[in-house]
Amino acid sequence: MGDLRPEKIAIVAEVQEKFSNAEAIILTEYRGLNVTDMAVLRNAMKQAGGEYKVYKNTLVRVAAKELDLEIEELLVGPTAIAFTGTRPDGSPGDPVSIAKALTSFAKSNEDLIIKGGMLEGALLSTEEITALSKIAPREELLARLAGGMAAPLREFAGLLNAIPQNFAYALSALIEAGGAGSELAESSEAGDEAPLEDAEEEISEAGGAGSELAESSEAGDEAPLEDAEEEISESVDPSESGNNKDDDSDEESLENNKIDGDANENEES
Repeated sequence: MGDLRPEKIAIVAEVQEKFSNAEAIILTEYRGLNVTDMAVLRNAMKQAGGEYKVYKNTLVRVAAKELDLEIEELLVGPTAIAFTGTRPDGSPGDPVSIAKALTSFAKSNEDLIIKGGMLEGALLSTEEITALSKIAPREELLARLAGGMAAPLREFAGLLNAIPQNFAYALSALIEAGGAGSELAESSEAGDEAPLEDAEEEISEAGGAGSELAESSEAGDEAPLEDAEEEISESVDPSESGNNKDDDSDEESLENNKIDGDANENEES
């Protein structure tokens, strides 16, 4: 670089800086393109987040040699270089976007020839640049990635919401299936004696008079017993009572006859 004039030294330094900072570079031959075509191509590159520059091959060789970039064979004929840069909104460009912009322009302008390039220090052929242009843009890939990450999170959140709901449904079904038994068990666990008292009242009612008599006896109350005897007496048939009186009269007659017989025997003796 000692033999170069200061203005050329500045250009070489500029090229070196772009080579060092750019994620990707693509070298093209622009022979046959007019001023209008070049303006259209430069605007397309700017929108894609790139920069399209024309340098003399001799200066580019010097810059590439000092950076150990093996692009000597690509520096033949009128050469323009596309560098990744920034978009008008300040967002960074990417290799896919500038590859798409160049291949799209080359389809409608055969005078533009893509010769090759470099991606993060690795050489790219024309076919590889064409394949690179078919990859989805960074924004689309990020959107897909975000969507792929969000889907499992939504499913996980739905699962977490479903767990308490399912538990509540299962608990409700279990309680309904348990019926009165489960209610009695729950009342017992809660220390509530009301269901037990209700059950005792039902048993007492089913027992009838017998149960009332038993409860009265346990309490030392003799009134129910007397009432029962009266009921038994009243239930006896009066005809049966008359028969009993006749039996008693017959017994008295027999006794009197026996006494008279004994008296007669004493007299005879």
